[in-house]
Order: sequence, then structure tokens, then C-alpha cells
Amino acid sequence: MDLQRRPLYGIGTVARLTGVKPDTLRIWERRYQLGASQKTPSGRRLFTQADVEHLQLVAAIVKSGTRIGEIASSKRKTLEVLLRSRNKGSTTDIPQRKAKVLFVGAGLCEWMEDHQGFLVNIDALLAPCSLLQLEHDTLEMAGEVDGLVVESEGSVRSVCEALSCLTTSLCTKNVLIARCEDNLRNQEELEHHGFTITSFPPDAAMLACHLSNCGTAKEVSRGSKNLGQLVPVKPRLFDEGEFPPAKKSSVKAAGEGPYHLAGLVRDLAALEECMANCSVENWRDVSVNASIYAYTGQARWLMEKALGLAMDTDSTAAEVDIVSRTKLS
Repeated sequence: MDLQRRPLYGIGTVARLTGVKPDTLRIWERRYQLGASQKTPSGRRLFTQADVEHLQLVAAIVKSGTRIGEIASSKRKTLEVLLRSRNKGSTTDIPQRKAKVLFVGAGLCEWMEDHQGFLVNIDALLAPCSLLQLEHDTLEMAGEVDGLVVESEGSVRSVCEALSCLTTSLCTKNVLIARCEDNLRNQEELEHHGFTITSFPPDAAMLACHLSNCGTAKEVSRGSKNLGQLVPVKPRLFDEGEFPPAKKSSVKAAGEGPYHLAGLVRDLAALEECMANCSVENWRDVSVNASIYAYTGQARWLMEKALGLAMDTDSTAAEVDIVSRTKLS
């Protein structure tokens, strides 16, 4: 069974992504068999993510002065080495591979075809067959992947056994299982084996989170990364200069609440910055550190919301007190 690659790009989109004119892309394909790996029955060219990344490499090297005929038949690794040597070791112009995720299940693959917005930032492989029907040749074709999404039916034991072999073969531990109506005991057993469970069709938020984690794992596999670049940051609601009013605020409305909240915000912001600048070398480290970073940012943001509420309450109480005194006088 052939794997179906998604997303697929038209020649106009590829021209924008590579900076190469459509006419030039057609010439490269005709002369050097360099271009789209798929075509529609009507002959329209369709480029996979791998096609686009390869053409981006070729375009960067041609732009540096090399003739297309000299590199047209070169493999990706050769092109990366050549471009790196041209850039004195810099990897700026080398397109980074997107996370490769395998989707298994006829119903799941059909659902993904109708919801391709989830596939924009990954290199997706669709296997429209059941988990137990996956062939060895199909797994060899997929190679190593960064994540796995599986439509699962049948007994939990058979699913776990099949997934154990599959994750070993594909060298991934990032697995999301989509199951129809299921009882709590089955879910707990699957989660005990380290799998994440969602309903079928997949819950949009859980699927988006899983694919994002696959992308993060891909980034980490390339080397040390800054967590501030990998995890979305909660916006700051207060600058340091805005804290003193909280300290001086009246204690009538909120006691010493604003003062203590300001201290909490400072401490959480310091921890957040520390975790953001923390280097991570492997997936275990990034999993722990990213969780601490995300939770700290969330806690800091919530404390800032509380600080804003306390300061507003404090200010309102002071105004009410002034109005009351005025009326009494």
C-alpha cells in the first residue's frame, strides 16, 4: 500500500516558497526530472513537502552561483553539505524539515482529507488501513517519524501489542489514539502504556496539541533549543514600573493583597525567564522544562490578572470612601 503525502502544493505556491518562477520550475522538471513527484489525472503538478524542501535547497545553491546542471541529480544530504560549506558552516539557508507524522486508519485519513488545516505545519503520511493491516513495506516507506496518530478499534491488548511494534519500528513515542465510544478502564490501560487518548473524530484541541508536540520534538532532535522559542508565551500585563502603585495602595479594600501579588508576579516572571533561557538537549528534558515554563507563564499571567483586579478594587474603594466623607460633611 502506497502512503499518501499531504499537504500537496500547486506550482504557483511552490514558486512563492522557493523564489523560482513557474516557467523555470517547468524547465527544471523537463530537463533534469527535478520537480513534482505527483500529478493529477489531468496533468496538474502537485508538490509534496519533501519536493518543496529539495527545491528550496537547489534554489539557494543556484542563487549562490552554481549551475543547475551540476547539482540537479544530487541528494538532499549532498546539497545541505554543499550549501553549508558555501555559508561557512551557517545553516540559515537550509530549509528545516517539518515534523513527519503518520496517520493510520481509513476513517481517520478520510477525516484528515476534509480537515487539511491541521496538516499545514507538518509533513503528513496517510495510511488508509487499519492498524493491524499495516504492511512491513509501508513502514519501510515511512521511515522514522516524529509522531503517530492512529484510529483504533478492537481489544486494548491487541492495540497495545501492535503499537509497541509500530513505535519501535518508526522510532517514536509520540502517539495519539483516536477511539470511538470507549469505557474508562480501556482508556486508563492505554494511558498506562504511555499513549494519549482522544475521541473519534479527533478532538480538535487535542489533535492540534499533539501535532505541536511532534514539531517541538523535531526541533529538539536538531540540538539545543531555547524554550522561549518552542512554547507560546503568555503576554505580560504589567511592566516593572507599574508595580510601585500596588505597594502604596490603600489597605482598606484588599489588605496587603496587591503588595504580595506584585511580589509573586516578580518571582514568577524571574522563574519564567530562567526556564525560557534554559538549554534542552533531549526530549525528556524538553518535556519537563516546557511544562514548567508553560505552567509558570500561566501562573504569572493569572497573578497579574489578580493584581490588576486588586488595584482596581483598591482604587474604587478609595473613591467610595471619598464620596462617603463628602456626603457626610
